[in-house]
Amino acid sequence: MNHHNHFVVQISQRHVTLAGAFLFLLIATGNLPADEKSGQVSAVDTSAPHTQQVALLKQFVKELVPITPGKGKFPKSFQMGSIKGQPAETPVHTVTLASDFWIGKYEVPQNLYQAVMGKNPSRWGGPRNSAEMFDWRIANQFCQKLTEMLRKASLISPDEEIRLPTEAEWEYCCRAGTTTVYSFGDEAQKPGDAGKLARLLDEYAWHTGNAAGNDPAVGALKPNPWGLYDMHGYLWEFVADPWHDNYKNAPGDGTVWGTGSPDSPRVVRGGAWTDRYDRLRSAFRTKVTPTTSSPALGLRCVKAKVKKSEN
Repeated sequence: MNHHNHFVVQISQRHVTLAGAFLFLLIATGNLPADEKSGQVSAVDTSAPHTQQVALLKQFVKELVPITPGKGKFPKSFQMGSIKGQPAETPVHTVTLASDFWIGKYEVPQNLYQAVMGKNPSRWGGPRNSAEMFDWRIANQFCQKLTEMLRKASLISPDEEIRLPTEAEWEYCCRAGTTTVYSFGDEAQKPGDAGKLARLLDEYAWHTGNAAGNDPAVGALKPNPWGLYDMHGYLWEFVADPWHDNYKNAPGDGTVWGTGSPDSPRVVRGGAWTDRYDRLRSAFRTKVTPTTSSPALGLRCVKAKVKKSEN
């Protein structure tokens, strides 16, 4: 399969019409912020007052979920990969995470992306819709700029940073202590479901069986056991790691696996609204070039301590 063709999305009048209908549903159910119920879905203007920018930064920090491997409900180790999936998901191996971190409850929404980057490239506009249409390199720039802004606002400490999750951190958080195919169980389909229909998955994920070619507001569906939304579906999520064809010799401590070259393919995880249910499994992984952008591709941030140089 050509990995890049997967990210080409055809937009039709039907998609736009259904997107409008879905937006109306969000407005009617109160899932959009109050100032968006007028029907305006443009993201925050770059000329917005500094206080509004700070409010978005505070909201981002408030929506970070603490992950404490080895403490409370968080296991110290987990089994990464799957013997039931693709060869790229093997060998299944034990990962033991050494450090605490925080991860975004949601994928990065467009109002925050706009506040940090000064523009919103997303195709499916909405302030609390997940940001999309940027590549892996830009995703890292976003994390660096967000780090700087949060430090200046004294919302994180100087020894903390915002970054992409490592692939191991991502799967650990997606599984949320489970060993099943999905974080809610082994099956996506109910008896009688055929083709792309997956009614068990519908409650947790936007996928090709229930998405209308539009992006809803983040957090519209059920979270996983750790309170993280859209880990399955909605948008593919960038992680820090360069692509490896399998897990042979993968690190066992949850750190990023090498740096790769500037042009090395990068890992994306989680599946998207453009994907069938089987690509939304906790272990599923695929690759994109670092310059690939798509309306099915976004990011989720991690806050962590800056690793000290070994020099």
